[in-house]
Amino acid sequence: MIDLYYWPTPNGHKITMFLEEAGVPYTVHPVNISKGDQFKPDFLEIAPNNRMPAIVDQAPADGGKPIPIFESGAILMYLGAKTGQFLPAELRKRFEVVQWLMWQMGGLGPMAGQNHHFVQYAPERIPYAMERYIKETNRLYGVLDKRLADREFVAGEYSIADMASYPWIVPHKRQQQNLEDFPHLNRWFEAIKARPATVRAYAIAREVNPDNKPVVDDESKKLLFGQTAQKA
Repeated sequence: MIDLYYWPTPNGHKITMFLEEAGVPYTVHPVNISKGDQFKPDFLEIAPNNRMPAIVDQAPADGGKPIPIFESGAILMYLGAKTGQFLPAELRKRFEVVQWLMWQMGGLGPMAGQNHHFVQYAPERIPYAMERYIKETNRLYGVLDKRLADREFVAGEYSIADMASYPWIVPHKRQQQNLEDFPHLNRWFEAIKARPATVRAYAIAREVNPDNKPVVDDESKKLLFGQTAQKA
């Protein structure tokens, strides 16, 4: 059994997508990041960076005590290794997946996240910052589109690299991107969107946060964007 500490964000969706695809039993523990649940002591024992998602594997393969894992990329790699699914065992294929997972973790996610911040949430509109991250998001979409020109999925077969990237493409309109400009990416996006496991994963998001409300009040913004070392 996997305990999943989750809120419906792109990084949260990655893990429900995997668990639904792999058929792994799990229990969702909502972590409402707009209300500060990520700072609760019990959660910080699992995720010291005060970020979700995080998991606790209650039945690890070594038969030892439960294993907590934080960081969405690490969670995907752990689950892939645990289940033998969506992370190839063969060396070359495995690291083809891993390098694209790292591309998402170090590029697409952070840059799209800054795009979201400066376009949607920043208290003042800073044209330079907005243009910077909209353009960098566009560049990364182009990288992914080119990669998908001659293969069905990012690393050939469907893998954790696809699960990591897809949720960051879902809010493409908020990111000021037009998927019609990226035909290969658009084809890939629609294929993953139609997968039954993806449908189930996003249904869970609606159960956890039925209103699907963005962060709009000042207190929530302070919790999410005003953190310092003292707060952490």
